[in-house]
Amino acid sequence: MFEMVRKINLKTAIITGIYFYFLTIFIHILIVSGWIPLNWVNGGRSGSFATQLPISILNIMISISGVLFTSMYRTNTLLKFKRGITIICWLFVFLWTFGFIQQLFGTPFEKIICSPLLFLGVMSNLRMAVEKR
Repeated sequence: MFEMVRKINLKTAIITGIYFYFLTIFIHILIVSGWIPLNWVNGGRSGSFATQLPISILNIMISISGVLFTSMYRTNTLLKFKRGITIICWLFVFLWTFGFIQQLFGTPFEKIICSPLLFLGVMSNLRMAVEKR
């Protein structure tokens, strides 16, 4: 299976990962600003802005750290930390895979918009995780 993933161009995976994180940040900004209704996210369980705000802020912070990590991965800044890079990549793979599974059981917005977006995040981080260093 990993050989099939390694066939994906690494540069394409990195660029896709950066787009994934920016789109995730953009979606959460739209949620916080009220452009996306609260009953469209979190399986429709976010009844108020007060319950959704901490979730969106946490997701924005995780996505910002993902953008920074992916950008540093792209510029080979972290080459001396090979094991740490691999661990972080796998952490993101598991995190986004769990989110992807949750989105499949969510609202139509989550199934149609968020699931494909998360799949891109899983695949780009998986490609970076299986890279032979």
